[in-house]
Amino acid sequence: MTSELIIDVREKEISIALLEDKELVEYQTEPRDASFSVGNIYLAKVRKIMPGLNASFVNVGYSKDAFLHYLDLGIPYHSYEKWLKQVCSDRKKLFPFDKATRQPDLPKDGSVANILTVGQDILVQIVKEPISTKGPRLTGEISFAGRYLVLMPFGQKVSVSNKIKSNQERTRLKQMVQAIKPRNCGVIVRTVAEGLRLEDIQADMDLLTKRWEDVQRKIQTATDRPQLVYEETSRAVAMLRDLFNPTYESIYVNDDDVYDEIKKYVEVIAPDRVHIVKKYTGKVPIFDNFNVTKQIKSGFGRTVNYKHGAYLIIEHTEAMHVVDVNSGNRARGVNGQEANALDVNLGAADELARQLRLRDIGGIIIVDFIDMNLAEDRQQLYERMCKNMQKDRARHNILPLSKFGLMQITRQRVRPAIDVRVEEDCPTCMGRGKIKSSLLFTDILEQKIEYLTRKVGEKHFVLYVHPYVASYINKGLWSLKRKWQLKYGGGIPLIAPSFDIIASQELAFLDYRFVNIKNEVIDMLQENDGN
Repeated sequence: MTSELIIDVREKEISIALLEDKELVEYQTEPRDASFSVGNIYLAKVRKIMPGLNASFVNVGYSKDAFLHYLDLGIPYHSYEKWLKQVCSDRKKLFPFDKATRQPDLPKDGSVANILTVGQDILVQIVKEPISTKGPRLTGEISFAGRYLVLMPFGQKVSVSNKIKSNQERTRLKQMVQAIKPRNCGVIVRTVAEGLRLEDIQADMDLLTKRWEDVQRKIQTATDRPQLVYEETSRAVAMLRDLFNPTYESIYVNDDDVYDEIKKYVEVIAPDRVHIVKKYTGKVPIFDNFNVTKQIKSGFGRTVNYKHGAYLIIEHTEAMHVVDVNSGNRARGVNGQEANALDVNLGAADELARQLRLRDIGGIIIVDFIDMNLAEDRQQLYERMCKNMQKDRARHNILPLSKFGLMQITRQRVRPAIDVRVEEDCPTCMGRGKIKSSLLFTDILEQKIEYLTRKVGEKHFVLYVHPYVASYINKGLWSLKRKWQLKYGGGIPLIAPSFDIIASQELAFLDYRFVNIKNEVIDMLQENDGN
């Protein structure tokens, strides 16, 4: 299996697509000015104590206060509390962390009212993004995730990922990390550390230790509450850190700044693989070039088609996600109804495992498969689903089919499920239901080009249109495109055209988008375009 990471950076948003064997399996998009808050560490204040919930609400700067349960305070809470007072008491000299004394563990059956007080300073880390009307969820156990290790200040032991099965390798890694870890810190060895040399482990440990030292200095000098003392890496780098493996064939980026950021990170974690980071310079939109746009259009939405006419219907409710499996117009197999139902269900299990990763669906998922009479078929379906979900990084649990033919799945949820609109609003009628004749669309485009070049003075730009429209404009030796370039470009179109017209699968039939030389969108859409 080969993996490719495609990063589409635009003026207002950044989108990341992970392809496995050319198939889209993970997709994330967010505004450029939005931050990915999971992993951020704050020096915050306790806002409210809720004894009935055995929890507290903490101000970390969001419109909704963050939720911190007593059990999430963490076993080393008392150690953090004393150390935090020592650090904040001296603004000139930083209290050495290796001299901090470990305090008794927090009892599991205690009360938050006896531990926290309103207005108290507390060091917390976000573990779940704000979802719907809820604020972020916090933990008091601070951790720093690296490529091979997870560093946990005031942790008590070195543990190794359960996915490393060899006892000899587990012992080797544990002894290696024990010898180099800082005092007063615990470490988790990640699965990808299997078989690594001391030099690689040491480099990752040094990087995480430096992050923790930077946090300590920011805490010492912090004057405001809440104060962000550690910000998680960008979404692209965070995803790369968790997913990077030897099967990565390429990482394509269409933005200089993000390209430099990704390249520097790969130079740190895998210097011999830095050549896979590539700057995309093609004229066709990067997602169109790698067939991502089409897969997004077909992969999201209420109905998802898969092989031989079968399809899934995915519904979201406040409490859970519900998935219905339908055979559609599929013809009955030669082996009868039971074999046909098994084949449809196995295909549904393959597609559903991809959809859970693609949409980042979390919480409770109920799947209504087609009824099967044979116990061995039901067991085969359960085993197929378990195997498919092994690639999923999120923690999950799968139960066998119930007597009603339902499969229950729980999956870790750290951020809202991705909801991509695949329906397209009419760009020309503005929702009124009446548009100009499509034959006049090219006249409208020519008017826009004339206005840009002769009135605004914008000589260098790209016009993106639907592929069908692009084919019409580009057809023939003496095409509309060449006529426009000669008429409004002020040069010889075959040699040095000042503007270009490119097909984009993202756009609707009569939609268009102008982009200047700085890759900024030029707003040329007017309501009277559809009159």
